[in-house]
Amino acid sequence: MTATQTEVTGASNPLLNVGFRIPFDQIRPEHAEGAVDTLLAQTQAKLEDLARSGERGFANFMADLDTLTEQLDTVNTIVHHLDSVLNGPEWHAAKMAILPKTSEFYTKLSLHPGLWAALKAFAATPEAAALDPVRARHLKLTIDEFRREGADLQGEEQERLLALNTRLAEVTSEFSKNVLDETAAFELYVPTERLAGVPQRVQDATRRDAESKGQDGHRLTLHAPVLVPVLTYADDRELRRDLWLANSRVGQQEGRDNRPLIREILKLRREKAQLLGFANFADYVLQDRMAGSGARALAFERDLDARTRPAFDRENEELRAFHREQLGADAPELDAWDVAYWAEKQRQAKYDFDEEALRPYFPMDGVLSGLFEITRRVFGITVAESEAPGWHPEVRYYTIHDESGTHVASFYTDWFPRDTKRAGAWMNAFITGGPREQGVDPHLGLMCGNMTPPDGDTPALLSIREVETVFHEFGHLLHHAMSRVPVRSLSGTNVPWDFVELPSQIMENWVMEREALDLFARHYQTGEAIPQALFDRMIAARNYRAANAAMRQYSFGLTDLSLHVEFDPEGDADHVTYARDLMATFNPTALPEHYAMIAAFNHLFSSPVGYGAGYYSYKWAEVLDADAFSRFAQEGIFNRDTGRAYVDTILSRGNSADPAELYREFMGRDPDADALLRRSGLL
Repeated sequence: MTATQTEVTGASNPLLNVGFRIPFDQIRPEHAEGAVDTLLAQTQAKLEDLARSGERGFANFMADLDTLTEQLDTVNTIVHHLDSVLNGPEWHAAKMAILPKTSEFYTKLSLHPGLWAALKAFAATPEAAALDPVRARHLKLTIDEFRREGADLQGEEQERLLALNTRLAEVTSEFSKNVLDETAAFELYVPTERLAGVPQRVQDATRRDAESKGQDGHRLTLHAPVLVPVLTYADDRELRRDLWLANSRVGQQEGRDNRPLIREILKLRREKAQLLGFANFADYVLQDRMAGSGARALAFERDLDARTRPAFDRENEELRAFHREQLGADAPELDAWDVAYWAEKQRQAKYDFDEEALRPYFPMDGVLSGLFEITRRVFGITVAESEAPGWHPEVRYYTIHDESGTHVASFYTDWFPRDTKRAGAWMNAFITGGPREQGVDPHLGLMCGNMTPPDGDTPALLSIREVETVFHEFGHLLHHAMSRVPVRSLSGTNVPWDFVELPSQIMENWVMEREALDLFARHYQTGEAIPQALFDRMIAARNYRAANAAMRQYSFGLTDLSLHVEFDPEGDADHVTYARDLMATFNPTALPEHYAMIAAFNHLFSSPVGYGAGYYSYKWAEVLDADAFSRFAQEGIFNRDTGRAYVDTILSRGNSADPAELYREFMGRDPDADALLRRSGLL
């Protein structure tokens, strides 16, 4: 250990003894390794003591096992989080320094022979037989998880599993870093005339960005608030082509090429699954999820594909006809960089609706205020801005109180893009609270995104899709914040991944309801509500090219499952070509030969498991959310009794009961499989 590490392992290290108020203003990269080393030693000592429970009795055995890694988990989450929002050489090095150590520890935890023996011995005791249903479920799922993580393996097999898990952690982290670095490295400076057609707010923002870099013209990046409007509105076809191609090559450049890493990840995952007794990685991952197996998840996606494809083909022929109509019979064939542009032209012609017309009604602060008011009415909670140290000046902090005034949760938000921040939007949990003997401990979480930022004196004005994303992530946050499960590992979002998207996706439904929009959708300059005519056009256009949107998601889910079920990473076939050819069948235009979206597919390959073999979960949960919201639609979108029932059966229950059982409690029946297609206008 270096002198610097020694210096920060004691009382001066803010990552040791982290409480509810995390000192983000004090945490530095050099604190990470020392804190993790200390916590690993402490947790290992607790583990050895717990493994001796058979000798001294099983008092509090499951409770102690449940909280065994609590402090280590929190610090590990903090370090990984800071690397994702403040990425640079120092934080990346800090994460990579702890990664092999924590990966080894978590793997060895499930392989500890003494702990496994103690767990099985406890399961045979009268105390275990007398557990209440939630704690009995905890015991059963814990035993299942130990087996799934290799507790029955011996000798060389255990050592191989440890090596597989460690290497998976390293290579998936490298994958994520390559995507982030390459996205951040791209910039293109263009004169104003090349941005004809692009909304003025984007032109203003990109011009100011160029000025901040000491350059003339406009600075274009691959961040979504720039990339998406340019591809959608820029009249300059060559500019659209250049940006689309640049984005399509992320993860393929020299020094940051993820393509060989993908094959290695697929090999490691398959070997791990087979070592643990599963035919493939999808069967391993899905054993404890609602789908149950890779084959069932594939069948689910392929059924949706077959039922959607006729509408998909019809939509694309209509777009090609519109394109020819506008440019004449000699019009070039549509290319991938043309689709968003011409689809937007067609939508405006068909519905007289441009999503940009909605932006002035969605300033970020108003969206958040409306979201909090909706959840107050439906779920009986109060959200208020508060103060706590953050990791960046843009970070904000809030508290949540329930109807009785109890502080049930707090959370951070970090909404805007930075070159040091990974793409996308996500929610995460720092601390899991819940009911305790002395009352209720609050939960602590976060929401991050890459939304359209403020620009000069103009506030952050969101697109309707960005508004849906904010509501989506807050649904995840509520699942964490409203949990009333006494067992930490069954709390909140610790549910099967094909169920975890239900609480997030159901929240998006309120964004399309007039009653809900009237609470917050106000013009940032005049304060006026969305005009009825504009609202009507928005609703009429809601399912415009719905089949294409659905097929895009099916392509991700089916590519993921096919790579993890049917593709042989040890064989001669090229995995990139395999994925490209599969995705091509879901694309409205031909794809270039180099196309390798999977090389930047963080959902699948930026963590040892992540959404690997689980991307289908979004569509699976969409079926659930479309069906579950029908109860709100029937009983009133602000019906407090319906909201209370939803909190009591879904949000508060975590993984304390089988998800299918919780769903039946709320709806009184199993899901209606046609609900999603019906909502999308595809039936």
